Amino acid sequence: MIVRRSVAALAVSAALCAAAAPAALADGKPSPKASGSALPKGLYGTKDPKFDGVWRQSLALLAQDAVEVTPAKSAVDWLAGQQCADGGFAAYRADTSKACDPKRGEFSDATAAAVQALAAVGGRAKAVEKGIGWLKRNQNEDGGWGMNPGGPSDANSTSAAIGAFAATSVDPAEVTSAESGKTPYDALLGLQLGCDAKADERGAFAYQKDKGGPAANDLATASAALAVRGSGFVPDTAGKKGDGTKPKPLACGGGAEETTPEQAAEGAATYLSKAMAGHGDHLLSAMPGAKDQPDFGGTADAVVALSAGGHRAATAKPLAWLQSKEGGAVAWAKGDPGALAKLVLAAHAAGGDPRDFGGADLVEQLNATGPKPEAAAGPEASTKSKDDSNNSVWWIVGICAVAGMGVGFLLSGRKKQRV
Repeated sequence: MIVRRSVAALAVSAALCAAAAPAALADGKPSPKASGSALPKGLYGTKDPKFDGVWRQSLALLAQDAVEVTPAKSAVDWLAGQQCADGGFAAYRADTSKACDPKRGEFSDATAAAVQALAAVGGRAKAVEKGIGWLKRNQNEDGGWGMNPGGPSDANSTSAAIGAFAATSVDPAEVTSAESGKTPYDALLGLQLGCDAKADERGAFAYQKDKGGPAANDLATASAALAVRGSGFVPDTAGKKGDGTKPKPLACGGGAEETTPEQAAEGAATYLSKAMAGHGDHLLSAMPGAKDQPDFGGTADAVVALSAGGHRAATAKPLAWLQSKEGGAVAWAKGDPGALAKLVLAAHAAGGDPRDFGGADLVEQLNATGPKPEAAAGPEASTKSKDDSNNSVWWIVGICAVAGMGVGFLLSGRKKQRV
């Protein structure tokens, strides 16, 4: 399987938007869109990339890889080219010849997302290794990560980092803080609302520790529910079709045993399932002033998290809501690579068809937001380069001549991790 993974979104106001990148500052240079110049070659989307260039590019590559689309080389080159000299990633670098600011200009979320994407598409082992090194160097004493190096740990950044380690076959439980020996799981479990919380909030995760006590945050919960399973934005759901069982709530009223990551994941899944059921099968936006508005991206993240635990039955209604015209998720995602990628990943994880998502071909729409893919599986015709295509044809012909067999489906197997 390809890398396992959640998307994360931050609880800062700009980042709480469902498909938006984590709130981050670019390098201060006017963006191509703002200055009127052309967008960079290989970049997905036409909107100003100042705050989400690396984030949306990473999600787009991961979604394409998940559905057996080989991204254009220029798209992979662009993402790899955004890496800073020390291995970290900024939200967007308009001028890559300018050095990054390691304290304010590089972000845990962007770095973790880029590592997952580059690990999935393959061929960028050095960039992936540098990114992992950056994450290890910037781990906080409590075992987690903040948005910026040295910032207080938050659930979304820590979850994204866990996904990066999982994508590179590094056990997150073995990634320990040099100061305390704590792991990313220690940081996340410290943010979960337990049995002393209100009954309808138990199992939820807070974005950060707060002096007034932890506050349930749906986006943080969707991210953490996936991460405490040791998964990245694209979870390995093979063999997890589910038997219709509901997730298990946190065990309260018994002994005082510590919660395990698996129990924490089940508790978070229970919270998400109930939260969506109580709001018309979707999550509500946490954006200021948007109390009753649906959160499409957060709902998609929750579907992925539930699917990772094998709770396929619990995803049926939320997935149907996302596909419905009444819900409006497809219209919301139109032309936005990050949003389209979230819907593709939700459909993929929950056993839906991203090429027939409420009548829309999300894969085709996603591909159209960036450079033409090298190859696309499914109903789309292969767009592989002529040289590769010709080589593949003659290789198949040779095999057929020797074996006396039909062409078959030799090229239909799913790509494995290639770093």
